[in-house]
Amino acid sequence: MKLKIGYQELIARAMGEIETLTLEQAEQLLGNSNTVFVDIRDVRELEREGMIPNAFHAPRGMLEFWVDPDSPYFKPIFGEGKSIVLYCASAWRSSLSTQTLQNMGLSDVCHLEGGFSAWKKAGLPVQEKSAKPQS
Repeated sequence: MKLKIGYQELIARAMGEIETLTLEQAEQLLGNSNTVFVDIRDVRELEREGMIPNAFHAPRGMLEFWVDPDSPYFKPIFGEGKSIVLYCASAWRSSLSTQTLQNMGLSDVCHLEGGFSAWKKAGLPVQEKSAKPQS
């Protein structure tokens, strides 16, 4: 599908319209039962870099199907009214995914400042990828 606006403009618009959590804000939400951290990196990235403890892994390309209640792949965790924090290695990709979910009706979705790479660089908790990511 051809974009009607430039790619950089699309990213800038997405990043300007969504909430971005600072690393400090996100760290305070770790372990909060009303917040779900969703890792949208692919499995190779998980194996190489690890992940935020207890994060929910939703591979890119499947996330929209998992959020859509009419989809056979719907995951109930996305219908429980929890806050969703998306992240991946790239903040711009995370922000585009966040905007997509907001457009699908999930209002309480935000993304992590700098993505997973910033989280790890800041020395915040990281766990090795388990043999099978949560899904």
